[in-house]
Amino acid sequence: MTLLLMARITLLLLLLSVIPQKSVGEFEQWCIADEQTPDDELQAAIDWACGKGGADCSKIQVNQPCYLPNTVRSHASYAFNDYFQKFKNKGGSCFFRGAAMITELDPSYDSCKYDFIA
Repeated sequence: MTLLLMARITLLLLLLSVIPQKSVGEFEQWCIADEQTPDDELQAAIDWACGKGGADCSKIQVNQPCYLPNTVRSHASYAFNDYFQKFKNKGGSCFFRGAAMITELDPSYDSCKYDFIA
C-alpha cells in the first residue's frame, strides 16, 4: 500500500510541477469605463483613445462585433481596453482623466472579445 501511495504522490507532484503557475502580480487585467463617469467625459476620452491615443476602434463601428450595445459607456470600455492592452507595457495607463478603471473580470460578451496581452 505505501508503494502505491508514494507513486500517487510522485505523480501528483510531477503534474503540479509542469502546470505553469502565475507569479505574484501576474494576473489578467482589463480597462473599462467607470460607471460613475458622465457620457460627455467618456466621449472625450473615446475621441482621444481612438485618435491620438492609437487604439483600434474598428470593432465598435456599425455592424462590427462590439457595436452593440450602442452606448457611450460600452464603446468607451472597448476603446479604453484596446489602448491599455497595446500600451500598458510601454508606459500607458488605464486612467483617462479618471474615466476608467481596472477590472480582473473579462468584459468580453457574445462575439465581442476584449484583448488581454500579458
